[in-house]
Amino acid sequence: MHGAGNDFVLLDLYTSGNPRSDEEWAGLARAMCDRHYGIGADGLLLVLPSEIADARMRMFNPDGSESASCGNGIRCLGRFLRDRHGLRSEGMRVETGAGIGAIAIHADGSVSVDMGKPIFVPADIPMTISGNTAMNVGLSVDGRTFDVSCVSMGNPHAVTFVERHGLDDYPLETIVPRVEYHPLFPERTNFEICEVLDEHQMRVRVWERGAGITLACGTGACASTVIASTQGRVQSPVSVELPGGVLSIACHGGGPVLMTGPTAYVYTGTWSGSGLRAPLSESGVLPDSELATLNPELPSAVGSAR
Repeated sequence: MHGAGNDFVLLDLYTSGNPRSDEEWAGLARAMCDRHYGIGADGLLLVLPSEIADARMRMFNPDGSESASCGNGIRCLGRFLRDRHGLRSEGMRVETGAGIGAIAIHADGSVSVDMGKPIFVPADIPMTISGNTAMNVGLSVDGRTFDVSCVSMGNPHAVTFVERHGLDDYPLETIVPRVEYHPLFPERTNFEICEVLDEHQMRVRVWERGAGITLACGTGACASTVIASTQGRVQSPVSVELPGGVLSIACHGGGPVLMTGPTAYVYTGTWSGSGLRAPLSESGVLPDSELATLNPELPSAVGSAR
């Protein structure tokens, strides 16, 4: 599935629970998300039962690290739970590592999710500076100095702004890998570069921690809007244009952030392999040592991968 081009492999464990160790899930995520040797995705989503909500989501990045929150992921997972397991369209509650998100699924397939309140205190983002907020913090990378403003939407984000028409030429591929691992961010960070079009529209490009450049990032769109709103650059609601599509973000002060955007099924299939990247057998195919079924009976999904 994907939400505005932010694509995921969903594993349906809603009735079976979590039968693997974290290390095994990390290895499976690295294998499945590889766009050359695997399925290819921005993350692996585990659809799990929950003792405190309607369901639980775990999200593993392509590098095997786990993210506490994923905005587009939880929207995709919410629609899947409604379609596959008959959960309610309004008021669905999904547990994540960052808390519980309330989800509403609309008739056109778009999904809204309450992403909770933004976190501005640097120690809680986390960052290695003190104070109550981290606005316009000077950052030097490879001889380039620029300001970032930081917030957590369940995961850390560093946001910067460019002048009109400066977004496409920004050297995201060369600058941002060093920002992700900058000592200022003890748990690494996501990064957003933003171009404000008017008080209700922005363009945003994203670098996701553990994934790199992606077509969209839900928490990144939320973080960008929160920072832009706090600095008086935009007013809610804001239409955030990302390379993969448009997300609508509503936020007021430091209150909860509501995100709405599209979701779509791509295909279903089975995964053949051990969950770790391994050489091909002499026959030129992966050994059938294990099968993980992905959404096999969902009527609106087509195609297969093996």
